[in-house]
Amino acid sequence: MSDLRDLYQEVILDHNRSPHNFREMPSPTAHADGHNPLCGDTLTVYLDIEDGMVKDVSFVGSGCAISKASASLMTDVVKGKTLEEVREIFEGFHGMVTGESGGQSPASLGKLAVLEGVSEFPVRVKCATLAWHTLMAALEGQSDPVSTE
Repeated sequence: MSDLRDLYQEVILDHNRSPHNFREMPSPTAHADGHNPLCGDTLTVYLDIEDGMVKDVSFVGSGCAISKASASLMTDVVKGKTLEEVREIFEGFHGMVTGESGGQSPASLGKLAVLEGVSEFPVRVKCATLAWHTLMAALEGQSDPVSTE
């Protein structure tokens, strides 16, 4: 278990220091803003959707290491996926970090499985899911900012 915790910490810190796809997108087809009042995390997720597929995804914002790492990993995973695949990944990820996976294997989530440890810290679940809820709001064209409260 110690090795898994070490990997969890290493991945979180690495993605926090050098987040992937951390940039504004000049002409997104969709975007949404999110805020976690509990931790102070704020971010904007940008999407370029073409023919029902996420052609590009990026984010900007500030927040805790878990929030940034989750957003960074999310952008890596959803790029190139269909909108249906993105929704399925969201459901699987959300279930994993909330402990409500209903039998969903973290292994089926690939590199997102490293965030499974967040489920042990309920106060951090909102940090890990902020980017994901913001992504879903962008997909649904929601104009109101997303809040984890």
